[in-house]
Amino acid sequence: MRDLVRAGTGALLLLSIMFLGSLGLWLGTPLLWLWIGSQVQGATASLGGALAVMFCGVLASVALLAVLLAKLSEVYRENCVARGRRDPGHFVLESVLVISAACTLVGFGVWFFFLAGASPVPGGFTL
Repeated sequence: MRDLVRAGTGALLLLSIMFLGSLGLWLGTPLLWLWIGSQVQGATASLGGALAVMFCGVLASVALLAVLLAKLSEVYRENCVARGRRDPGHFVLESVLVISAACTLVGFGVWFFFLAGASPVPGGFTL
């Protein structure tokens, strides 16, 4: 924690933006393209066309977000070096991606088991 405070407010802001961007990678991209695919399928009645649109859209979105997150990681590294700290490499970006993925998985589990009304036991049996 002490290292984060020494990194400065610009570095903390970059960490926050990287975290939000990685949540967009794990949550926003799939939900957005599922919605767009449903609109395409509803308008054209073509499941294949909707799947193709979703596939291409997800690939383009993930590539764009990956480039954006890599650039943010480079800015964070430059900020650390400019403050006289050692170069952290891409460790910070990797950590942010892992933590955001874990938060997304926990959130999905809570939604699936407690909010969506799904039964954890096959066949609709309740415990």
